[in-house]
Amino acid sequence: MRPFTLATATDAREAVRLVAGDPDAAFLAGGTNLVDHLKLGVATPGALVDVTRATSAEITDLEGGGLRVGAAVRNSDLAADRRVRERHPMLVRSLLGGASGQLRNMATVGGNPLQRTRCVYFQDVTTPCNKREPRSGCGARGGYTRYHAVLGASEHCLATHPSDLAVALAALDATVHVLGADGERSLPFTELHRLPGDEPERDTTLAHGELVTAIDLPALPPATRSTYRKVRDRASYAFALVSVAAAVELEDGEGWVREARIALGGVAHVPWRAHRAEAVLRGAEPTEETFLAAAEAELVDARPLDGLDGGNAFKVPLVTRTLVATLRELTQERES
Repeated sequence: MRPFTLATATDAREAVRLVAGDPDAAFLAGGTNLVDHLKLGVATPGALVDVTRATSAEITDLEGGGLRVGAAVRNSDLAADRRVRERHPMLVRSLLGGASGQLRNMATVGGNPLQRTRCVYFQDVTTPCNKREPRSGCGARGGYTRYHAVLGASEHCLATHPSDLAVALAALDATVHVLGADGERSLPFTELHRLPGDEPERDTTLAHGELVTAIDLPALPPATRSTYRKVRDRASYAFALVSVAAAVELEDGEGWVREARIALGGVAHVPWRAHRAEAVLRGAEPTEETFLAAAEAELVDARPLDGLDGGNAFKVPLVTRTLVATLRELTQERES
């Protein structure tokens, strides 16, 4: 591990000042992703700034029923909050489906969506990786691609985003608040991450030194049902092969979909907002045929990969089955 200095920031502005003024510095929150990368030699910052006391660890009510979640809130605390459990079961399920209890006790809401890919080539410094070392090549091409992207990939990077929480936040239309050297700004959560294009080393749209300070969860209509479904290789402590976060509001007494919000995980470099699927569902009857049509519309541009392990073509039908099962669960009549 490369030697580094460690400073503890007492507030967000001090943290931003310390990192923004040093191109070799990085923020440290729960450390559940960064510490791994320090050990592997993937990340080699010269300075770390501890921000666990620099932002809020509170969940506060907003006007209209929304919630503001401080960036320092632990994942386990967010999942246990009564308001979150009542209003956003999708979010709770995504949190409980990720990592282990010990890691959820450490990981923060501000840091979790910013974790980097778990691509084996990114984590192995002996292999080429454009994300780790720009213009060095992509070791995944022709290699092990079981976990890699079928949507939005580029010739420079095939990696997927690993966060379960981020998929739910994308489906919820959450808002991210950040502080940087130029002041405060807010952006839709769906604009936080970026596709790889020809700069795969840039995971997000944040500038160096910009710190996530809070995430707002909007209120959903009372009749909205939501859930998170994750498919993985083993029952726990595994990253998603495919996941679906969905919220559906049915028109009362009319039997058609008023609104749908869907995001997919395990399929792209970003938490993938399924706008095409949502468009198919709005105004339609909640039938198996409609659900299949929604999946087909979303996956029309899917590009499976070949690989030493047989590739990831299985993800396309797996997304379809998972999405259909999730929508069926949300729209079927509940037992009285």
